[in-house]
Amino acid sequence: MRFTTLDEWLSWQETLHATDIELGLERVATVFQQLHTENPPFAVITVAGTNGKGSSVAMLEAILLAAGYRVGAYTSPHLLTYNERVRLGGEPVSDALLMDSFARIDDARQDTSLTYFEFATLAALDIFYRQTPDVVVLEVGLGGRLDAVNIMDADVALITSISIDHAEWLGNEREAIAIEKAGIMRAGRPVVFSGRNMPASLAERATALGASLSVLGRDFDFQTQQADWQWQAVTQPAITLPHPALAGHHQFDNAAGVLMALACLAQQLPVSEQAMQQGLQAVSLAGRFQVIAGDVTWVLDVAHNPDGVARLAELLAATPVAGRTLAVIGMMQDKDIAAVVNRLQPEIDAWYTANLPSPRSVEADTLAEMIRSQTDAEEVVACADVSAACAVAKADARDTDRILVCGSFYTVAAALSHSI
Repeated sequence: MRFTTLDEWLSWQETLHATDIELGLERVATVFQQLHTENPPFAVITVAGTNGKGSSVAMLEAILLAAGYRVGAYTSPHLLTYNERVRLGGEPVSDALLMDSFARIDDARQDTSLTYFEFATLAALDIFYRQTPDVVVLEVGLGGRLDAVNIMDADVALITSISIDHAEWLGNEREAIAIEKAGIMRAGRPVVFSGRNMPASLAERATALGASLSVLGRDFDFQTQQADWQWQAVTQPAITLPHPALAGHHQFDNAAGVLMALACLAQQLPVSEQAMQQGLQAVSLAGRFQVIAGDVTWVLDVAHNPDGVARLAELLAATPVAGRTLAVIGMMQDKDIAAVVNRLQPEIDAWYTANLPSPRSVEADTLAEMIRSQTDAEEVVACADVSAACAVAKADARDTDRILVCGSFYTVAAALSHSI
């Protein structure tokens, strides 16, 4: 084995490939074929989309666990520990299991160069193949068609809301982005779209493949009430369920898509109404309007694109506080920062910008200047890092204020590490 600790393996993987991202399946598929040539010994649900992927994976995992299945889940990025990316039975896998797969991949790849994400994807799949859960839920990292996850054929593909993000890689038009997301579809197999305003290119691709497409608002839908909600597909009677434990009305869209995806697999993986109820009530997801109570209330949200931040702003407006809302924010250069600030600014009284531990992050001073040019906030403070920004915001906060941390997974992860 090349290394003896997980940190050593991960540090090496960060230097292995010339670029952080290289879309394409040829290299990762070639290496995977050296590891496993047999069909997967589990059902596969692949989840793509712009916003809602993480929530949908979490709900699928929670419901399937409640139904008694052994579930594997692969997500990215992680917040605190790398092991969060690969879960079995609802728990992160061990360092030993990851390192064993890393060593197997290293032997199999020979001279093939792999990105950090490709190494992670191969490790997750290798672990799942050897641990043989009943079902595996895979979250696409970027796009879909050329994402490493797409070397697996999904038994059902779930595509959440589609908007503009990662424009450098996926383009600036929803129709073009939808084609990339549609790449996870497979001929003759079911696909579910849980967003609103479906791009025409998504339907065209499904038709061309002969994939059975179910669309929110057409083939399945829901009605919400104060204490519960009703989900119904056109071919099934309505089911009354508790509200999802994840905050925000958009989570009903995600939950509705999850239930439709499970309905598509009902012959292979039957799920009772009781399991749906239990899973929706038990689901949790760090960094999605995560509220931490204390002397000052903290709200953590990884939202980093305009649509995601618009939903965050709606949640902030729907849960007002007596005092002010102070925002700790750090972002990546490739995001639509102006649009993010525009959507958030009605809810924010003061801003604390932070440098992030990534070469792609925007400088705190630059971000602060952009905010000053767009808002009339009472205070905009540039800080050295997230830890410093959290400390300054907390020192400025009054008893009735709350502090929001947002803009990136990096921002939220650093705040959690700061022990806010």
